[in-house]
Amino acid sequence: MTHFVSKAVKVLVLSAAATMLLAGFAMAAEENMAVAVGATTGSSLRLRAEASTSSNIITTLDKGVAVAVLDDTLDGWYKIAFNGNTGFVSADYMVIDQDNVFESYGRVNADGVNVRAGANTDSQILASIDTDTVVTVNGFVDGWYDVTCKYGTEGYIRSDFLDLTTSSATSSGSGIVATAKQYLGTRYVYGGAAPGGFDCSGFTMYVYKQYGCSLPHSASGQWQSGLGTRVYSIGSLQPGDLVFFNDPSRNAGKACSHAGIYVGGGQFIHASSSRSRGVIISDLTSGYYNTYFVGGIHV
Repeated sequence: MTHFVSKAVKVLVLSAAATMLLAGFAMAAEENMAVAVGATTGSSLRLRAEASTSSNIITTLDKGVAVAVLDDTLDGWYKIAFNGNTGFVSADYMVIDQDNVFESYGRVNADGVNVRAGANTDSQILASIDTDTVVTVNGFVDGWYDVTCKYGTEGYIRSDFLDLTTSSATSSGSGIVATAKQYLGTRYVYGGAAPGGFDCSGFTMYVYKQYGCSLPHSASGQWQSGLGTRVYSIGSLQPGDLVFFNDPSRNAGKACSHAGIYVGGGQFIHASSSRSRGVIISDLTSGYYNTYFVGGIHV
C-alpha cells in the first residue's frame, strides 16, 4: 500500500509541475502578444529600456509608424515592440489605433508560423511561413494580425510571431549580421579588406561580398553607390543594413568618414581605427556615432 501511495504522490507532483510549466509558457506568450496597435506622433521618438526618461535609449522611431502595444496599463508610458526591438515610449507621443484597420508590414520572427483562417488557434491553417518572410498587415484582432502574404493568401498570424516594420523587403539581414560577428576582434589595418585585417569600408565590402553584393572600397563610395534604399532614421534601420557617419574633422572633404553594419538594438559592428581596436560593436543611439550618423542603406 505504501508503494502505491508513494507512486500516486509522485504522479501528482509531476502533474502539478507540468501544469505550472505550461502555465509559464502561456504567460510568456501572453507577455509577447500585442494588446493593441498604436501610431507614433513624434519624430525621433525615443524607445527606452525602461519606463523612465533617464533610462537607456534602445533606438529612435519615426513619426507615423505602426507599433505593437504590449502593455497599455502603465502611467504615462506604453510598452511596445517594433522592428524586433522591445521597450517603452512616452504616452505623450503615441496614439492607440481605435478601429484597428491600418496598413503596415510585418516580418515573421520564427520558422513554421501558421497563417490561419480566423484569429484563433482552432482555425484552419492556410499556409506555413518561415523567419524573415514579410507580409502586409491590414489590421489587428484580439492579439492577432490580419495579413496578406506575398502570393495573395489572406489570414491571421498571432502577434507574438510577427514584428511590425516599415520595410516591405525580405532581407538576409540576420545572416549578414552573423557573418559580420565572426570577425569580432579582427585587427584594424588601413586599406585592409580580408580576415587578416580590415579598415571600415573594407570590412563592410568583405561581408557583403559573401552575399553576392559588390561594394566600392570607401565609405563615401558605398554611401553614394546608388545601391539599395537609403534610410535616414535610426529607428528605421534593420539588422544587416549598412550605416554611415561623417565627422568633418576626419572626412577630408568627402561625404562620409566611416561605415559599419547595423546589428539591431541600437548597435552596429565596424572596424574601428580608434586606438587600433579593430572589429567591435558600438552604440548608435548616443555619443560620437549618434552625433555623426548620416544614414543607412538597406541593400
